[in-house]
Amino acid sequence: MNPRTILLIEDDSNDTLLLQRAFRRAGITLPLQMVSDGDQAVAYLRGDEKYADRTAHPLPTLILLDLKLPRRSGLEVLQWLRQEATEDVKAIPVIVLTSSRLSEDVDQAYSLGANSYMAKPSGNYDGLAEMVRSLDAKSQAK
Repeated sequence: MNPRTILLIEDDSNDTLLLQRAFRRAGITLPLQMVSDGDQAVAYLRGDEKYADRTAHPLPTLILLDLKLPRRSGLEVLQWLRQEATEDVKAIPVIVLTSSRLSEDVDQAYSLGANSYMAKPSGNYDGLAEMVRSLDAKSQAK
């Protein structure tokens, strides 16, 4: 069985860096795989091309998905994931982790099969670390 891995789908390098720091600060040592656009996310989850080696790029046990992504939006990734992916990929929990607090984004994410929706705390590093701790608690419950 693959070790528990988190796939972070985030295009903002500053947010990626802050999340990595928050994971360290929260004491979460799970491997974190990262892709920066929607097309890369689908390729990773399919195991296409450079992601074919599942030792280097294991299927995640949790997906953290931003909505505002280049090439394919987070909502499009979520739709692909829940409708077209293989059964083992469809079963992976998805937490939408985004700066959008728009009710239509929240509603659409849940209607497409998101397991949870969390707004990134803006400018609050301690809040981000606390949010990451709650993510770990959710992944431990699986």
